[in-house]
Amino acid sequence: MSGTRRENIKPGLKVAIVLKKDQRSGKLTEGVVKDLLTKSPTHHHGIKVRLEDGQVGRVKEILED
Repeated sequence: MSGTRRENIKPGLKVAIVLKKDQRSGKLTEGVVKDLLTKSPTHHHGIKVRLEDGQVGRVKEILED
């Protein structure tokens, strides 16, 4: 599932994000959502989230548990 719609993303969900420093390479980082940082209902690059480990990035994939 795509990470461009805020309604699809909830705290506690396992996701793959791209960190700011990895945007050029597209390297994904997996983690569990702690906070949603994007206020708008959609964002074409992905909803920005903070993971439980403190890393911040945009959701590229929602991973099924």
